[in-house]
Amino acid sequence: MGRPDPEEGQLPAPVKPPDGGWGWIVLFGCFVITGFSYAFPKAVSVYFKELMKDFHVGYSDTAWISSIMLAMLYGTGPVCSIMVNQFGCRPVMLIGGLLASAGMILASFTTNIIELYLTAGVLTGLGMALNFQPSLIMLGTYFDKRRPLANGLAAAGSPVFLSSLSPLGQVLLEKFGWRGGFLIMGGLLLNCCTCGAVMRPLDMGMKRKMGKAQDKYEAKEMLPIGGKSEEGISTTDGTKKAKKAKKKPKKGKKLLDFSIFSNRGFIIYTISKFILVLGLFVPPILLVNYAKDTGVPDTEAAFLLSIIGFIDIFARPACGMVAGLKWVRPHVAYLFSFSMLFNGLTDICSARASNYTGLVIFCVFFGISYGMVGALQFEVLMAIVGSQKFSSAIGLVLLIEAFAVLIGPPSAGRLVDALKNYEVIFYLAGSEVVLSALFLAVASYCCLNRGKKKEPPPENNPSAGGGSDTEEAESDVQEAEEHSSDNHQPAHSTENAVVAANEEANHVGEEQSGEGGGCPTGDGEVLARDGCNVDQTVERDSF
Repeated sequence: MGRPDPEEGQLPAPVKPPDGGWGWIVLFGCFVITGFSYAFPKAVSVYFKELMKDFHVGYSDTAWISSIMLAMLYGTGPVCSIMVNQFGCRPVMLIGGLLASAGMILASFTTNIIELYLTAGVLTGLGMALNFQPSLIMLGTYFDKRRPLANGLAAAGSPVFLSSLSPLGQVLLEKFGWRGGFLIMGGLLLNCCTCGAVMRPLDMGMKRKMGKAQDKYEAKEMLPIGGKSEEGISTTDGTKKAKKAKKKPKKGKKLLDFSIFSNRGFIIYTISKFILVLGLFVPPILLVNYAKDTGVPDTEAAFLLSIIGFIDIFARPACGMVAGLKWVRPHVAYLFSFSMLFNGLTDICSARASNYTGLVIFCVFFGISYGMVGALQFEVLMAIVGSQKFSSAIGLVLLIEAFAVLIGPPSAGRLVDALKNYEVIFYLAGSEVVLSALFLAVASYCCLNRGKKKEPPPENNPSAGGGSDTEEAESDVQEAEEHSSDNHQPAHSTENAVVAANEEANHVGEEQSGEGGGCPTGDGEVLARDGCNVDQTVERDSF
């Protein structure tokens, strides 16, 4: 009688994240996808010297392969958001895995550099983009209370895969050549399809649970319970007919939700992230050449990047654990600001490092701060916009970051060629990162915290900054269970709630006047023995 009907939209929209269970499998899939997405464009650089010999091109020509991959990863963000909102995460990831693998396999048969741009660059880059963004969205739907830790563990895939794919690429190059290496790398990218297959939509489990509840209800409904049951059934039938008559057509889901630009927290985050990306990737790109210019041998200079990667592996999960603490999570944006400030000051302080020991110390602190930034960047975005709008938000943010990626490192390279001085570049990159940190902290405090003090906090707002989606999901699930287990309470519309409230007011007035009115019958246990217990109905509908 009062069970929720899936066709009538009574199932709760947000499902409570399990924070475990199958979510750990989803986390492992996201770990693998993140590793391939960030490490693969850098690992391909192992083959550049052989490509230069075979195609008779320069280093800058081959470097465009990695640049195109990264541009596709960042620049196709809105396209990924539209596809996810239209088809779901799992189909998009399966298609992305096939595209990424096909791009590398086709690249092994190319005969010129342009064909490499189209296959290894565009096709593989697009495939990894279609895997990366949906995996983060699925991670946000499966984790809420443990989401900071989950983001930190998933982000650790980048340094782990970078430290493994580069040596593997070197071994494949020596044994099979660059064509054989590309072919095997394409086979490895098929693992993205496996990761996409485990991205089970969370609402499937909820629908199964609701189906079991409905089956139990139908079994109870078949038992004879007297005249009141017949009365209640007739009342429910009338209610359902009225609901179907008033049923409105469902609105189509937005393919890309631009309403997030009305969120001040999102605007602040986007501006800060754009400034951050301008200088964040410059030091690790120039570090090896900077060390060589100071007289460090080639092998020791290359080992500096390994130090950053090793520290990064442990820094990301550790930072995720810290961000998940109860007294830290409401202020995770300020922790993100601190990590950026730490990273920027590390760049500035190491600008004058003139020996190998100083560079090693820089790599240790840079690895810690870089890992903190990597672990918190998407956690802060999820906290600002909420899981419901995250698919659109991350696509737009990645698109904006794409412009910064194309501006920052190339501009730093041109300055190095013009000034022949790495010290100025480190100062400039560190200043940009520090500026982004200060902007995020000051703007968040002035525009968001003061606004909250002046305005009363909105009720049931899942997209509030620093908030959690668990409370809303719990209330919705509890409401659905109450509807499914209540044998005598029909689902009322808002208009019915108002009418019930008026009847209660009239009844109270009659009791005060001493006339002693009766109560309408038909809902059995919903009605109290001494009067009409309508408060329960009004309270439930008010949510």
